[in-house]
Amino acid sequence: MFFTPAMELCISKAQHLLSRAAFQYRVFYIQEFSRNDMEDGYSIDKSEENVWVVVPHLKNDSRDEVVKRQRDIIDCIFSAEKIAVYIAWYYTPMSLLFTEHLEPNLVIYDCMDELAAFKFADPQLKDAEKFLFQKTDIVFTGGSSLYEAKRHQHFNVHAFASSIDKEHFSVARKRLEEFTDQVDIPHPRLGFFGVIDERFDIELIEQAAHLKPEWHFILVGP
Repeated sequence: MFFTPAMELCISKAQHLLSRAAFQYRVFYIQEFSRNDMEDGYSIDKSEENVWVVVPHLKNDSRDEVVKRQRDIIDCIFSAEKIAVYIAWYYTPMSLLFTEHLEPNLVIYDCMDELAAFKFADPQLKDAEKFLFQKTDIVFTGGSSLYEAKRHQHFNVHAFASSIDKEHFSVARKRLEEFTDQVDIPHPRLGFFGVIDERFDIELIEQAAHLKPEWHFILVGP
């Protein structure tokens, strides 16, 4: 089981771990709850990597007892999929608010970022993380600085540095088919693929663009 925010599932550490785990286990990747006009429930689809991607949803016209309703949907998923013996792998402490009643054989917290430092972070995040540290059996951190920040908060913390799938990304060194939305962009091109948020140095890109007007920067990502 993986309880996650709705972040990038493609080309990420999460995807690499999930796709490999799916060779031997049933893996359910439970994304963040969305809201729509349907009754409370969820959709589920199997990815090409054999991972079950679950998207829970809450009826948009009601905000009452949200945590309880989220918990009810989680229970429904467990019942429908006959999940009895399992590991809970968390990418966000906020998921613990509606899953604390579960009894996994093992709890893992993969702390990929300092989520509480992000803009518009939920004010409950810090308290939720403290609670998760009490419940978890092992903590992985995404890099050495995050490891230093967390290593005194739990007895079993390990640095899990970011890396790449060399075989996967080496394909980009070969001549690829031209993307239709880039055919009118001259060369040379400098590309970036990833999350674009407050951590991204937009001023640096702007300065480089002014200094090198013949360069063309292509930024792709949420």
